[in-house]
Amino acid sequence: MNLVTVSGPPSSGKTSVILKTIDSLKKRGLKVAVAKFDCLYTDDDVLYEKAGIPVKKGLSGALCPDHYFVSNVEEITNWALKNQFDILISESAGLCNRCSPYIKGIKAVCVIDNLSGINTPKKIGPMLKTADIVVITKGDIVSQAEREVFASRVNTVNPSAMIMHINGLTGQGSFELSTLLYSEENHIDSLKGMELRFPMPAALCSYCLGETRIGESYQMGNVRKMKVDDDND
Repeated sequence: MNLVTVSGPPSSGKTSVILKTIDSLKKRGLKVAVAKFDCLYTDDDVLYEKAGIPVKKGLSGALCPDHYFVSNVEEITNWALKNQFDILISESAGLCNRCSPYIKGIKAVCVIDNLSGINTPKKIGPMLKTADIVVITKGDIVSQAEREVFASRVNTVNPSAMIMHINGLTGQGSFELSTLLYSEENHIDSLKGMELRFPMPAALCSYCLGETRIGESYQMGNVRKMKVDDDND
């Protein structure tokens, strides 16, 4: 089975791109399943079910969605292997720019949209910088010049990634993406012992454990302070 991880900022069009891409994969006779990870709520699993795609949904709740993904991806992969799917696509929540749910040796796709701002590629971090494929969406809403400038900014941040433009509404470009997601050379039979491409955000402080009061006396663990200089002192 092939495993593909798809991540990106909130509302960048991840689900639409995956649905259109799976249509092309199905036409090749491939059995595809989806694991949808999110934070508090998602009805994307309903969209997958309506399309006849087997799906498992996980909500992280109060936990970091990236940590939740890593804690559960092995079990989800075992489920897909047991059911003999050809491809399992893992769709992450709309993550903070520091996160990156990518695994070494596993195809990684980052979805980002043209409307997010011209400087956004510099802000996203490892989620964009370590991706194998970068999919840019909503290009039909901006001009050709804006598309080219945005793609150039993406290329500056991740020069080794393949950059693709896909329309999540019409599916234009999704067939080309589908040809890159499945390969017999990328078959896996387990994730045990595999490593993340980038370490998780470092955080274990009093607020992680439920503290709500503000003040230095309530702050314990991994805490970083800003340097604030007062010119009047």
